[in-house]
Amino acid sequence: MDKIELKVDKREVLGKKVKHLRRQGITPVHLFGHDIESLALQCDSSELERVLRQAGQTKLIALKLAKEKRPRTAVVREFDRDWRRGELIHVDFYQVKMEEKIKLEVPVVLTGEAPALKSKNNILEHELQTLTIECLPTKIPASLEVDISSLAEADQTIRVKDISVDKDVTVLNNPELVVVKIGLRPVEKVEEKVVEEVVEAEAAEEAVEAPEEAAPE
Repeated sequence: MDKIELKVDKREVLGKKVKHLRRQGITPVHLFGHDIESLALQCDSSELERVLRQAGQTKLIALKLAKEKRPRTAVVREFDRDWRRGELIHVDFYQVKMEEKIKLEVPVVLTGEAPALKSKNNILEHELQTLTIECLPTKIPASLEVDISSLAEADQTIRVKDISVDKDVTVLNNPELVVVKIGLRPVEKVEEKVVEEVVEAEAAEEAVEAPEEAAPE
């Protein structure tokens, strides 16, 4: 299985001082995993952005540490971003063992067209954006596809138990949870709202036109 490579270095700068690294185009990262010593690392921010775009949180990444002959295989577990500036703040990598199963979140991708949406009264409600799975690192799917073409009427649902997955992948979510369903579009009570606005406008006009009471002598 192809892996995306990323060069990382051990990090000496810790705590609040890491903000100086970001100014230099370096992002602090952290590597942890089952039965391994966690490491404070750092890498080039632009390279890290490239890897995140390619790998997401499901593809394997080969972390190449200086002075280590063999790269460490990992997945992105979590990352923080300053959404106002758009810059990465921190990334956590989880080191995997190829013979050991891993738990992770996988995105749900909707495919097909729901006949129920031909009616303007119906809307599609995507309840679960991701599902938690368990499998070997080589079996991690990029996403789980859900075909919505069977949804023909309002209130129809597709639950976790209805999703087909590879025999080597186990979905850990409650089987009864709703992934996607057809709901009814909320109807705004336009007439009542118009009446209320007219009444309020008339009351405002009467208040303006009402003569002021004569002041006592």
